[in-house]
Amino acid sequence: MHPADTEGIWSPHAKARPVCLQLCMLESLQSLQHCADIKPAVRNKHGQVWPRRNCCCSVICAIRKRSLATRELFNHHLSNCVPLKNMNDGSEDITVFGDGLAFVSTGLNYPGMPSSDAPGKILLLDLNDSRKKPVELRMPRNFDLETFNPHGISVYTDPTDGTVHLFVVNHPQHKSQVELFTFVEEEFSLMHVKTFKHELLHSVNDIVALGVDRFYATNDHYFSHVLLKTIMEPLLSQPWTNVVYYGPETVKVVSEGYYMANGINISPDKRYIYVMDFLDHNVHVLERKVDNALAFVKAVAVGSLCDNIEVNPQTGDLWLGCLPNGWKAFNFDPKDPPGSEVITIKNIHSEEPVVTLVYADDGHVIIGSSVATTYAGKLLIGTVFHKTLCCDLD
Repeated sequence: MHPADTEGIWSPHAKARPVCLQLCMLESLQSLQHCADIKPAVRNKHGQVWPRRNCCCSVICAIRKRSLATRELFNHHLSNCVPLKNMNDGSEDITVFGDGLAFVSTGLNYPGMPSSDAPGKILLLDLNDSRKKPVELRMPRNFDLETFNPHGISVYTDPTDGTVHLFVVNHPQHKSQVELFTFVEEEFSLMHVKTFKHELLHSVNDIVALGVDRFYATNDHYFSHVLLKTIMEPLLSQPWTNVVYYGPETVKVVSEGYYMANGINISPDKRYIYVMDFLDHNVHVLERKVDNALAFVKAVAVGSLCDNIEVNPQTGDLWLGCLPNGWKAFNFDPKDPPGSEVITIKNIHSEEPVVTLVYADDGHVIIGSSVATTYAGKLLIGTVFHKTLCCDLD
């Protein structure tokens, strides 16, 4: 935790922090919102009297700060935005490839977030078709569709024969593994090739493929158990998550110190990796080394809780789908829904990157955007559990 983040939250009672965490662990997330009404006091081993009310409220203060709970959002709409038909169960990640085709992961069930009852699927969009009608890709019979819970996706196109490989983060029974498929375009189907599992891939959020057997992946939590993820980690609020390199020769942690490592992508020249720290509101720029280690270059503040990163292959611009107020998402109220933002970063490797808000909605049009990508003057905005929007870029 940065020193500036601790002032007024844990100090000058830092020694009482374990007591506070124990007390707040005993409370449900809902009752924590009303911690000001909790009156009994406790005395720690140092003899300090710590009102239970102050314990809980200090923890809540830290969580609310990270989740931008007090942030107000003003609408900034684009012209001619329309929801895509038959895409109302989320589109957590969208990746454009080839000449205007896009893979979409839908049906994610993520702990702590609202979700639909729809099963996990991979959809295909033809962005050159004015109808933009999604096609559900057929999966092999021997693949377990009942537990398919797709999250982040990445495409690798073999430069030798043009074969398209799709990597999908999958959470069967809320575990983490990565599935490798081959896309059979003429049959609108995916052929399952392999499942990647490893103890270091314990809470994978997103991946970026480097080849048919290697990739970088983000772990968005330190713990694997659902209750520890959803309750303990928010209370601790520590930079414990990381980026892992997976390859046939080695699997290793290559970057760490993130509050919640989320979206990941690669620069068009393959020299740099971009990692979104969801709860620190920064995009980290990392330089790839010969041994696939990553060296920190800079962090670019975006002022929002951004999820996936898409990179324009021609310009190198970054496109981010963002959640402007995480508190509303984790305490979901359909009468006061979390909004959506789309942010772009131009010239990220310059001394003064240009961070621009392209789209914003207070949740009455689209809820909880997780990804944004562009093609031929169109902007696609995906969400964790809500609709998918297509807008004209002005």
